[in-house]
Amino acid sequence: MKEKFIGTWKDAFFASPGPASVRKAMNLALKGLCMGSADVIPGVSGGTIALITGIYEDLIGALRSIDTKVVQKLLALDVKGIVAKVHVRFLLALFSGIFVAILSLARLMNYLLHHHPVPTWSLFFGLIAASTVMVGKHVSNWFGTAGISFVAGIIAATMIVNLIPMHTPEDLWFIFLCGFVAICAMILPGISGAFILLILGKYEYVTGALKNPFLPQNLIVILVFCIGCAIGLLGFSRVLNYLLQKFHNLTLAFLTGLIAGSMQKIWPWKEVIETQVIRGKAHIIWGGPTLPPAVDQEFFITAGLAVVGFVAVLLIERLSIR
Repeated sequence: MKEKFIGTWKDAFFASPGPASVRKAMNLALKGLCMGSADVIPGVSGGTIALITGIYEDLIGALRSIDTKVVQKLLALDVKGIVAKVHVRFLLALFSGIFVAILSLARLMNYLLHHHPVPTWSLFFGLIAASTVMVGKHVSNWFGTAGISFVAGIIAATMIVNLIPMHTPEDLWFIFLCGFVAICAMILPGISGAFILLILGKYEYVTGALKNPFLPQNLIVILVFCIGCAIGLLGFSRVLNYLLQKFHNLTLAFLTGLIAGSMQKIWPWKEVIETQVIRGKAHIIWGGPTLPPAVDQEFFITAGLAVVGFVAVLLIERLSIR
């Protein structure tokens, strides 16, 4: 089928789906702001926020618009054709909000993990525990193959968590891998990209780079991470779409097991192996989970934060149902 002729840049910009007015673009950017805020906080998924705000299918469609035809147009230097083919208006508005949220919240999350680790881990633990329940509720039948898939997810997560060393490398290839894997969680309802970074041991490192993004060494880290994100996002959106269409129940059951099995990584009380000084800052190397040192006021505050995180995600789910 012959493609429609694109005359001006304005024709190309408005050729694909997206907000048709500034007001609608601002509304979409606000939804992106909520998604970005969710992705910075481990346990709350940007995909969940996309479901709640009613843009999840549009997001998947926009990502799938970047295909082999776009590559062909790029090689032919057909920039107008690329703008007309890709859902540019939708992606620009949404990702501008996501980008602003990530930059603004990264400093806060880095500070909390560095200065108040146990209460922060506890809040994350509650968030992720509730996300496990939330994703599991979408599994229609837990008997048979879904139950096996759930157990497989727990086993896979346990193996992954225990295989990952206590202090992962800070080489650029590993930062690329972190971006590649973590961004996939952004479009998965119930799984947070920040949660993946916690498992990989690079949440504090990446948020630390975002804290001062224009320092040369941090800029390189951010660029490599973003390249990993871009490649992972474009590829995984197609894989996810296929799995959810062909094996919807099994996929959700496996994801539920994956989250549940990985929660040992987020347990608030951990053994402190050592403290390393990296780039002039002290970094704690955490070991395996331990029991709370004492049942005192600090224990009840920490446990209360876990409850707050759990309830917060359930409230988000209730909003999505409404």
